Amino acid sequence: MLLLAAGALTGPESPAHAAPSYGAKAVEVAASKQGSPYAYGATGPRRFDCSGLTLYAFKKAGKRLPRTAEQQYKQTTHIPESDRTAGDLVFFPSGATMSHVGIYAGHDKIWHAPRPGTRVRLERIWSSAVRYGRAT
Repeated sequence: MLLLAAGALTGPESPAHAAPSYGAKAVEVAASKQGSPYAYGATGPRRFDCSGLTLYAFKKAGKRLPRTAEQQYKQTTHIPESDRTAGDLVFFPSGATMSHVGIYAGHDKIWHAPRPGTRVRLERIWSSAVRYGRAT
């Protein structure tokens, strides 16, 4: 039953393009924080900003990421949209830097901490101007 729940949470994965196992665990951790309030600079466990949520989720999954969205983007392996899978990171550029990051959950959705006044949530990717990265 646990395997079914995890599959429903992360969506199907193609074995050829599957993210490492810590990616699926990071999705689970992020989902468990649904409803946690956004707080600028917060890295959990009760409040998060965008990169704080990704940092926290991957740390709980056994993978270290740097602190900011820009630093996380620079440290990941950049992948095309066609290779994305649950557990990859989704970056939103603003000019020459990455201003936002979330964890890809499958089905064009991400777990993220959007902005002040909001809470951690699952949301459809709203822009085509995104970049994908895989923690390695």
